[in-house]
Amino acid sequence: MNLLPGGRVRAATTDEGLRVQRLAWAGIRLRLPQASLLIDPLASTGAWGDKLADPLIPVGAIEGNAYVLVTHAHGDHFDAAAVADALGQGGVLLHPVGSNPRPLPEAARAWPAPAWEPQLLGDFTATAVPASDGYGDPQMSWVVSAGGRRIFHGGDTLWHGHWWRIGRQYGPFDAAFLPVNGARFGWRKPAGGQPGVLTPEQAVAAATILGARRLVPIHYGVSGMDEYVEVEDPIGRLREAARGTALTVLPLAPGDWLDWDAGVDAAS
Repeated sequence: MNLLPGGRVRAATTDEGLRVQRLAWAGIRLRLPQASLLIDPLASTGAWGDKLADPLIPVGAIEGNAYVLVTHAHGDHFDAAAVADALGQGGVLLHPVGSNPRPLPEAARAWPAPAWEPQLLGDFTATAVPASDGYGDPQMSWVVSAGGRRIFHGGDTLWHGHWWRIGRQYGPFDAAFLPVNGARFGWRKPAGGQPGVLTPEQAVAAATILGARRLVPIHYGVSGMDEYVEVEDPIGRLREAARGTALTVLPLAPGDWLDWDAGVDAAS
């Protein structure tokens, strides 16, 4: 299976296609019959404690080939406990150039992924593409193709000018998993008062530029904090912003699997 810029996905030689499960917060699990790839898995309470409404979905020991991608090294996107569960028996972790997620399981291999360079991971192809972190720390988004599908995962990026190039190079996408909570941070002073994560309206604009058929919201559901404040009703605002567009908004509860037939026809 391969992914060429501007081309179609060449499907893996399998009788079953790609399955995608939403995990807590920004995490997702991509599953093929003989391999699993996780992006930003979160399975412990260290990052948010009781402030995150999501139930934490255990990663568990992965059967077959195991891969983990992280968008950046912040604790709510690189959860060392979840990575240990996923890669404790071996596997590969990819992270953006300039980041250094630690600790890693002894059995795992890890290497930095430069932007725009496809990484072949068995029947998965993963490409790091530019993103923008709210604190200016190293961060990438991921384009992943497998089983005849292509998805985009945005971590907790904010708005930037690379959407058009990513869309031209790799679109259209069967699904874009994008942050939507438009959070404003107060931990670093002086506080900027500006969204450090995509707002719902920006997520719809990004998904449209990317050529996504489905927009699956991630990275929302934190409340009760003075220094981290989400927009009100992010899913309602997301649906309103998508009204009249070709996008299908598909909120998934943690633990749910994406239904490729929900709302739109299966990709050809």
